[in-house]
Amino acid sequence: MARIREYFEEREGQLLAPYAVFSQATRGRREPETLCPVRTEFQRDRDRIIHSKAFRRLKYKTQVFIAPEGDHYRTRLTHTLEVAQIARTVARALRLNEDLTEAIALGHDLGHTPFGHAGEDALHCLLPGGFRHNEQSLRTVDELELTESRRGLNLTWEVRDGILCHTGEQAPSTLEGQIVRVCDRIAYINHDIDDAIRAGIINHDQLPGSPLEVLGFSKRSRINTLVTDLIANSHGQSAITMSAAVAGAMEELRNFLFAYVYIGSKAKIEEFKVRGVIQRLYGHLLEHEELVPQQFKQHLTAPNPERAVIDYIAGMTDRYALKLYEKLFLPLPWLVRDE
Repeated sequence: MARIREYFEEREGQLLAPYAVFSQATRGRREPETLCPVRTEFQRDRDRIIHSKAFRRLKYKTQVFIAPEGDHYRTRLTHTLEVAQIARTVARALRLNEDLTEAIALGHDLGHTPFGHAGEDALHCLLPGGFRHNEQSLRTVDELELTESRRGLNLTWEVRDGILCHTGEQAPSTLEGQIVRVCDRIAYINHDIDDAIRAGIINHDQLPGSPLEVLGFSKRSRINTLVTDLIANSHGQSAITMSAAVAGAMEELRNFLFAYVYIGSKAKIEEFKVRGVIQRLYGHLLEHEELVPQQFKQHLTAPNPERAVIDYIAGMTDRYALKLYEKLFLPLPWLVRDE
């Protein structure tokens, strides 16, 4: 059986570029484990992430539109799958480790809060030192996700580095992680435009003309331009990069989204309510620690009710948070049984 894993490891040596991360060369796990006879280390990480409860909960976490009713709006899960697909395409074309890239992409948003960035902003104001979803994603795979045999998923160093550094000031240490960092932006810029048009927040004629002339006038053509430019400019390089013209056009579209969708649009009208929901849940759970599941307390090295409550809320889906709020703060109807 071990020959199966060894075959894939040998295949990496034959197919991957010298600057790729090879499964056999991983910097390892925090807790050493016996090698899988069938899967490489990065394939194993990918599977652990997919089978985690945190991954499944992404289905009911906001991308842009809070608790969307329509069947076709992106959620945090579909966003994650789009990032993984785009990133795998780039990694394969550059002869980098596709399994490592996929694992990072699938895990990069596991720490996202309910209600998207509105929920993250609310928790950021409550947690001393601030709350950042990339740090919470790492915390999720390291500490909060429970398996039958351990606390945490015990992922490889390279996957953990890519998850932590997919956003923020520090760039990922691997080219595979850098791919995910860029493809995350490629995915959300294009699918958020798509969803905003579907929701009537903007129309296609409002999109700025100059970046569309560079990238394309349809979602399909824009993604194709961004991906092919990324591949062409990163081939054989020590960093994942785009041409100045394409990177500038993408940034201009991103700025447009902030101006017309992410801030101040009718899609954001309900966000002040999100802050109220998060703040009130936090205050109540802090006063009633018995309501916080034990799994969020037992891993802490010292009693820290604030941290336990933040971890509990951060893991909630939109609908779970709303149902809990309803249960705690809204009057339940009086049910009279017929005698």
